[in-house]
Amino acid sequence: MASYSATHRFARISARKVRPLADLIRGKHADDALDLLKYQPQRGARLLEKVLKSALGNAEDRRAPSIDDLVVVDARVDGGPMFKRVRPRARGMAFMILRRMAHIKITLDDPTREDEEQKKEK
Repeated sequence: MASYSATHRFARISARKVRPLADLIRGKHADDALDLLKYQPQRGARLLEKVLKSALGNAEDRRAPSIDDLVVVDARVDGGPMFKRVRPRARGMAFMILRRMAHIKITLDDPTREDEEQKKEK
């Protein structure tokens, strides 16, 4: 069973902003997911779209049998490291500014192929 994946590590966006979009495309066909993301106004949708296109390119490069049948099996957005900055505040205090990053990973697979493999085993 071959799955095709792509990652964008250290994306300069908070993982919290991208997760709802990842939930939106999880379990959908890859071309439907691309259409969904295309019309979302968020900046995170552009990043997810790029990673999804990259995963499709990886599938094409590794000669996937049917690219049209690929499904987004896993769309994961994990938190990455943070840039930490100090902002001066009143009465000599300091306030931490956390510039968050995210690791975006998308995995595609062909569910029809799994059914065929199970039939062969029986």
